[in-house]
Amino acid sequence: MSDAIHLKYLAIGPNDLSWGVAVNSVGRQQVNPGESYPPSNHPSRYLFSVERGRILDEYQLLYITSGEGTFRSTRLVHPAHVRQGSMFLLFPGEWHSYRPDPDTGWSEYWIGFQGRQMDEWVKNGFFSPSQPVWYAGLHSDLADLYEEAIEVAMQQQSGFQPRLGGLLAHLLSLGRFYARNEALSDVADLVNQAKILISGQFRNIKPESVAEELHMGYSNFRRIFKMYTGFSPARYIHEVRIGKVKEALTNTSHPIKRIAFDMGFENEDYFFTAFKRATGMTPLEYRRFTQGKGHKA
Repeated sequence: MSDAIHLKYLAIGPNDLSWGVAVNSVGRQQVNPGESYPPSNHPSRYLFSVERGRILDEYQLLYITSGEGTFRSTRLVHPAHVRQGSMFLLFPGEWHSYRPDPDTGWSEYWIGFQGRQMDEWVKNGFFSPSQPVWYAGLHSDLADLYEEAIEVAMQQQSGFQPRLGGLLAHLLSLGRFYARNEALSDVADLVNQAKILISGQFRNIKPESVAEELHMGYSNFRRIFKMYTGFSPARYIHEVRIGKVKEALTNTSHPIKRIAFDMGFENEDYFFTAFKRATGMTPLEYRRFTQGKGHKA
């Protein structure tokens, strides 16, 4: 028999969805090797045939903590392998089917939810039906968040839905964070080397010279660096320089022009334009704001 906690329905009040997200169900279960799936104690609302699959009117986020299996959906050309440490997301209106391998079974957590906040994250490309499965790895904090959500849902104290919504947002962001770093673990050292080079030579370093120091072609280095950090190398150098300028404006009384030059900005007009674009203030306004008093440039 599978060891499960099932919460078939959670009350969604009239104001819960206005919070941005509301949780419909949350639970965990252990499916033993050779056991039928879904188990007989699965909530009737969510029962489905593995062969026929199903379509839900909500999102569900599942986390597999042991065992392995397969996942299929409309957008996937081939079935996806699901293993210990995998997470997968079910989308409303999207046909899907999944099951553990009969030889291994699996342990799963799930949380079902709906709301415009998730719709926005999907719309903005943070989650996609074309990439519903990712590998986050085994992390106790992910399991702890599910366990906390189960406890909150079981107690159903006043205001529990916004609290569940916060736990859900943490689950989604943490799962995405771990997956991204798992996928890029092989380039992490390289990117960190690049960051160290930039930190030590930001005043006059060029993106191409960073690539040369790492014995890489620039186009490949740029692609990897941006994929990992979200910034092109040139933009990252620029952001480091702006950060150093902000520190100097706050912590010294040096003339602004001297600070700009010392931090690698040789063109005065460009510096003033770039600084205001980054902070919404002129350098003098920023200095006065952060020091709490006026200074002359």
